[in-house]
Amino acid sequence: MLRATASRLYAAAEAVNERNIRELLHGRLCLTFCDLGCDDGEWTLDLSQGLGAHRVFGVELVADRARIARKRGIEVAVADLGAAFPFSDESFDIVHANQVIEHMSDIDHFLAETKRVLRVGGAAVISTENGSSWHNILAAIMGWQIFSLTNVSGVVSGVGNPLALYRGCPPGASTWRHKTIFNYRGLVEILQAHGLLVERTLGAGYYPLPAGIGRIDSRHAHFIAVRAVRIA
Repeated sequence: MLRATASRLYAAAEAVNERNIRELLHGRLCLTFCDLGCDDGEWTLDLSQGLGAHRVFGVELVADRARIARKRGIEVAVADLGAAFPFSDESFDIVHANQVIEHMSDIDHFLAETKRVLRVGGAAVISTENGSSWHNILAAIMGWQIFSLTNVSGVVSGVGNPLALYRGCPPGASTWRHKTIFNYRGLVEILQAHGLLVERTLGAGYYPLPAGIGRIDSRHAHFIAVRAVRIA
């Protein structure tokens, strides 16, 4: 019962986060769109069609998922985002990364490459989990692993947190492990340090309250979505 309730709350937060991403993208000029970690391309295509993008690109590490995305018409590079992105400088009007940055070992490299492939005036829309969400704060007070860092092992899932959503399940693939979880201010400042001007942030998920309350208090929401513009 508890796990089912947690799954419903998480799904509601995801839905609001997707709404937030659409809102952050709305009205942006976009001829070329790139989705970092595009998976099977379904979400990528949804977003790019809403923007009216002329060309749609993606980067995906898992070849089988990349093949599905290509069948949807996305120009996908099978590549590791920990290496140089396989694109020229200033290639894109918009770069999108949803639930990707927390999987990166080298955040500076990831953001430097994100800025490099953005055109001046282009926007990066990045969404990730929030270390300052109330459920993560409560877990830390209890001496538990915060929820957003329970999937760090290939030996055990839900490590250090008896209420972790996937506790007791087989560990996921290495690509699903979280490495860096940002708090609200940390995410804003690291983007600024890389020459990206943060224009707007939106939150989603506010357990156990309705997920939309996170839009009011993004500093303590489960997910943060940020629009940051390359200014030079």
